[in-house]
Amino acid sequence: MSGRGSARPALVWSALVGGTGKGKGTALRAARHIVSPAIGRFLDANTTSGITSGASLVNYLAEQAEATQETEAGRDVRALAVEEEWSEVLRRVRRDPSFTARLRSAWDGAPIRNTTKEGAQAIEDPALVMHTHITPSDWTKYVGDTEAAGGSYNRIMPFTLRSVPMLDDDSTTLPQVDGWDLTDAYAWATTRNRVISLADDARQLWHTVRRYARIISETLPETQAVYVERTAEQTIRVAACLAASEQSETITHARLSAAFSLVRHSVRCAVGITGGTDTAKPARRTPTLAEKVRARIEMHGGKARSSELLPFVGATAEQVKALPGITVTLDRSGLGRPATVYTLTDDTPGHAPISRPRTRHDDAPTTVVRIDTYRTTPTPVPVNPLRPQPSTAANPFLSLL
Repeated sequence: MSGRGSARPALVWSALVGGTGKGKGTALRAARHIVSPAIGRFLDANTTSGITSGASLVNYLAEQAEATQETEAGRDVRALAVEEEWSEVLRRVRRDPSFTARLRSAWDGAPIRNTTKEGAQAIEDPALVMHTHITPSDWTKYVGDTEAAGGSYNRIMPFTLRSVPMLDDDSTTLPQVDGWDLTDAYAWATTRNRVISLADDARQLWHTVRRYARIISETLPETQAVYVERTAEQTIRVAACLAASEQSETITHARLSAAFSLVRHSVRCAVGITGGTDTAKPARRTPTLAEKVRARIEMHGGKARSSELLPFVGATAEQVKALPGITVTLDRSGLGRPATVYTLTDDTPGHAPISRPRTRHDDAPTTVVRIDTYRTTPTPVPVNPLRPQPSTAANPFLSLL
C-alpha cells in the first residue's frame, strides 16, 4: 500500500469496546461466519491468542515462518491475534516493556527481532493483525495515556459496542452467506505481492483527510488527541482493504470516502471512551457550617438546644458560638444544669433566616370556615310521658358553690 510515496502494509487493527454481556463475542462469531467460507483455512492455521510478551510474539511468527518454509505457498508470516479477554493480556504485559515496542514495529511492518538461547530470531516483514475485546473501564485502566502517546495503542481502532442481537437463539440463526466474491478477492490478493495506490480523483480528499486529523488533534486535550494522530494512515489502510476486496490496485474517491467514514466513527468512539463526549457534571456544593447550623435551628422552630444541634452539624460549641447571626443563651427553667440554647438573630445583615419560599397562596386572604356550617340540625327526640323528666326548678345546691 502506498499513500505518500512510502509502502506500508495494509493491516487494520481493531478493538470492540463494550460492557460485559453486550455481545462482543457474538459480533466476532458473526464476522467469522461471513469470512470463514472464503478464508477459513487461513483462520484455522494462522489465528492465535495469549501473546503476553514481545519475545513470545517474535517467537510465534518465527516458528510459523519456519513451519511454512517448505510448503507450496512458501514462507508465511501472517498472523491474526484475537484477544477476547484483552484486559488479562494487558495486565500481564505491563511487566515487559519490549512488548509495546514490538507491537509498534509489527504494525509498521518493520523488522522485529528476538534473542534466545538457541540463537537470534528475526522477522523482516511481519504481517500481524490484532482484534481485541475490552470493557470501557478496563480500557481506561490499562490502555494508559502514556502508552497511547507513545504510539502503542493508538494504532488500534476502537469501536464502542452498545448491544447486539442474540444470534445463538433457535429463532435467530445466521443465514447462509454467498462468499464467492470474497473468495475470489482473497485469491487475487494472495497470488502475489501487490501495491495499492491512490487514484487521481482521490488526492484532494486525501488532502482533506490529513487536514482533518491535524485540526481535530489540535482541538482535543492531549490525552484524547493521541488517539486521532493516526487517522490519515488508518483511513488509507481501510481504503486499501476495500480496494483489495474488489480486486483493484487503486483507491478511488468512493473507496477513500467510505474508509474515512469508518475511521471518523472510530475517532468518535475513542473520544467517547476517554470522556470527551460526556458533559462535565458540576460538583455538588457542600453547605457551610453556618448554613447547616441555621437550617438545624430553623427545623426546631428558631431555637435548638446543644443536644439537638451540635451532633448533627459536626461542630463544637465554640465553633457555633463564633458564627454570626447566632445567639447563645442559658435556659434555667428546668432542674439540674441549665441548657444551652441557640437562637437565630434575624436582623443580622446577610444572614436571613432559612424559611420556605413564599408562594402565591401566601398572599391570598385567609378564609375562616365555621364548623357549624357543616353540622346538620338534630332531629328532636319525642318525649315519653311515662318517663320521669328532669326538674326545671332552680338547683338548691347552687348557692353552696
